[in-house]
Amino acid sequence: MSSKQTQAPDDDSPAGPRPARLTVAAALAGAEGVVLAAFGAYLLVMGLVGDPDSPRQAEMGGLTLLALAALPLAAARGLLLRRRWSRGPALIIQIMAVPVAWTLIGTGGAVIVAGVALALVALAVLALLVNPTATEALGIAPRDA
Repeated sequence: MSSKQTQAPDDDSPAGPRPARLTVAAALAGAEGVVLAAFGAYLLVMGLVGDPDSPRQAEMGGLTLLALAALPLAAARGLLLRRRWSRGPALIIQIMAVPVAWTLIGTGGAVIVAGVALALVALAVLALLVNPTATEALGIAPRDA
Protein backbone atom coordinates (compact mmCIF):
# COMPACT_ATOMS: atom_id res chain seq x y z
CA MET A 1 0.00 0.00 0.00
CA SER A 2 1.21 3.47 -0.77
CA SER A 3 1.39 6.18 1.85
CA LYS A 4 -1.56 7.93 0.23
CA GLN A 5 -3.77 4.89 0.75
CA THR A 6 -2.83 4.51 4.41
CA GLN A 7 -3.55 8.12 5.29
CA ALA A 8 -6.94 9.15 6.55
CA PRO A 9 -9.04 10.85 3.88
CA ASP A 10 -8.77 14.62 4.10
CA ASP A 11 -11.76 16.43 5.49
CA ASP A 12 -12.24 18.45 2.30
CA SER A 13 -13.51 15.51 0.23
CA PRO A 14 -16.72 13.84 1.45
CA ALA A 15 -17.11 10.08 1.38
CA GLY A 16 -19.20 8.22 -1.15
CA PRO A 17 -19.27 8.01 -4.91
CA ARG A 18 -18.85 11.11 -7.06
CA PRO A 19 -22.15 12.04 -8.76
CA ALA A 20 -22.23 12.03 -12.56
CA ARG A 21 -23.18 15.73 -12.51
CA LEU A 22 -19.93 16.59 -10.82
CA THR A 23 -17.94 14.44 -13.24
CA VAL A 24 -19.58 16.11 -16.25
CA ALA A 25 -18.99 19.58 -14.79
CA ALA A 26 -15.33 18.71 -14.21
CA ALA A 27 -14.97 17.34 -17.75
CA LEU A 28 -16.50 20.46 -19.29
CA ALA A 29 -14.37 22.80 -17.18
CA GLY A 30 -11.32 20.75 -18.09
CA ALA A 31 -12.23 20.95 -21.76
CA GLU A 32 -12.41 24.74 -21.47
CA GLY A 33 -8.92 24.75 -19.96
CA VAL A 34 -7.55 22.50 -22.70
CA VAL A 35 -9.04 24.69 -25.44
CA LEU A 36 -7.59 27.82 -23.81
CA ALA A 37 -4.18 26.17 -23.50
CA ALA A 38 -4.25 24.96 -27.10
CA PHE A 39 -5.20 28.37 -28.45
CA GLY A 40 -2.60 30.01 -26.22
CA ALA A 41 0.09 27.63 -27.48
CA TYR A 42 -0.98 28.32 -31.06
CA LEU A 43 -0.72 32.09 -30.56
CA LEU A 44 2.63 31.75 -28.84
CA VAL A 45 4.09 29.58 -31.61
CA MET A 46 2.70 31.83 -34.35
CA GLY A 47 4.14 34.87 -32.56
CA LEU A 48 7.55 33.22 -32.43
CA VAL A 49 7.80 31.52 -35.83
CA GLY A 50 4.87 32.87 -37.82
CA ASP A 51 4.35 36.25 -39.43
CA PRO A 52 1.64 37.99 -37.36
CA ASP A 53 0.96 41.72 -37.63
CA SER A 54 2.34 42.13 -34.11
CA PRO A 55 4.61 39.33 -32.86
CA ARG A 56 4.75 40.81 -29.35
CA GLN A 57 0.98 40.98 -29.14
CA ALA A 58 0.64 37.37 -30.35
CA GLU A 59 3.25 36.16 -27.87
CA MET A 60 1.71 38.05 -24.97
CA GLY A 61 -1.76 36.83 -25.92
CA GLY A 62 -0.47 33.27 -26.04
CA LEU A 63 1.20 33.54 -22.65
CA THR A 64 -1.92 35.13 -21.17
CA LEU A 65 -4.14 32.34 -22.47
CA LEU A 66 -1.73 29.70 -21.17
CA ALA A 67 -1.85 31.32 -17.73
CA LEU A 68 -5.64 31.62 -17.86
CA ALA A 69 -5.95 27.94 -18.81
CA ALA A 70 -4.52 26.98 -15.43
CA LEU A 71 -7.63 28.10 -13.53
CA PRO A 72 -10.25 25.92 -15.26
CA LEU A 73 -7.81 23.01 -15.27
CA ALA A 74 -7.20 23.36 -11.53
CA ALA A 75 -10.93 23.76 -10.87
CA ALA A 76 -11.69 20.67 -12.97
CA ARG A 77 -9.14 18.62 -11.03
CA GLY A 78 -10.58 19.90 -7.76
CA LEU A 79 -14.08 18.96 -8.85
CA LEU A 80 -12.93 15.46 -9.80
CA LEU A 81 -11.28 15.09 -6.41
CA ARG A 82 -14.39 16.59 -4.75
CA ARG A 83 -12.57 19.50 -3.17
CA ARG A 84 -14.92 22.08 -1.70
CA TRP A 85 -12.74 25.03 -2.81
CA SER A 86 -13.05 24.11 -6.50
CA ARG A 87 -16.70 25.07 -6.85
CA GLY A 88 -16.05 28.81 -6.43
CA PRO A 89 -13.40 29.13 -9.15
CA ALA A 90 -15.42 26.87 -11.47
CA LEU A 91 -18.52 29.06 -11.03
CA ILE A 92 -16.57 32.29 -11.53
CA ILE A 93 -15.01 30.95 -14.73
CA GLN A 94 -18.44 30.13 -16.14
CA ILE A 95 -19.90 33.51 -15.15
CA MET A 96 -16.99 35.22 -16.92
CA ALA A 97 -17.41 32.95 -19.96
CA VAL A 98 -20.99 34.11 -20.65
CA PRO A 99 -20.07 37.70 -21.71
CA VAL A 100 -17.12 36.33 -23.70
CA ALA A 101 -19.52 33.99 -25.52
CA TRP A 102 -21.93 36.88 -26.13
CA THR A 103 -19.10 38.94 -27.63
CA LEU A 104 -18.05 36.06 -29.88
CA ILE A 105 -21.62 35.57 -31.06
CA GLY A 106 -21.97 39.30 -31.77
CA THR A 107 -18.73 39.38 -33.77
CA GLY A 108 -20.19 37.31 -36.57
CA GLY A 109 -18.48 35.01 -39.00
CA ALA A 110 -16.97 31.69 -38.04
CA VAL A 111 -16.58 32.59 -34.37
CA ILE A 112 -20.35 32.45 -33.86
CA VAL A 113 -20.05 28.67 -33.52
CA ALA A 114 -17.34 29.07 -30.87
CA GLY A 115 -19.50 31.60 -29.02
CA VAL A 116 -22.55 29.36 -29.03
CA ALA A 117 -20.47 26.38 -27.87
CA LEU A 118 -18.89 28.42 -25.08
CA ALA A 119 -22.29 29.74 -23.97
CA LEU A 120 -23.79 26.25 -23.89
CA VAL A 121 -20.84 24.82 -21.93
CA ALA A 122 -20.83 27.71 -19.46
CA LEU A 123 -24.57 27.47 -18.80
CA ALA A 124 -24.39 23.69 -18.48
CA VAL A 125 -21.55 23.84 -15.94
CA LEU A 126 -23.37 26.56 -13.98
CA ALA A 127 -26.50 24.41 -13.86
CA LEU A 128 -24.53 21.33 -12.85
CA LEU A 129 -22.62 23.09 -10.07
CA VAL A 130 -25.60 24.77 -8.42
CA ASN A 131 -27.47 21.47 -8.33
CA PRO A 132 -28.01 20.27 -4.75
CA THR A 133 -26.51 16.87 -5.61
CA ALA A 134 -23.22 18.50 -6.65
CA THR A 135 -23.08 20.84 -3.66
CA GLU A 136 -23.75 17.95 -1.30
CA ALA A 137 -21.07 15.84 -2.99
CA LEU A 138 -18.59 18.67 -2.44
CA GLY A 139 -19.53 18.85 1.24
CA ILE A 140 -21.24 22.21 0.95
CA ALA A 141 -24.18 22.13 3.33
CA PRO A 142 -27.26 24.21 2.57
CA ARG A 143 -27.78 27.14 4.90
CA ASP A 144 -30.55 26.83 7.45
CA ALA A 145 -33.39 29.23 6.88
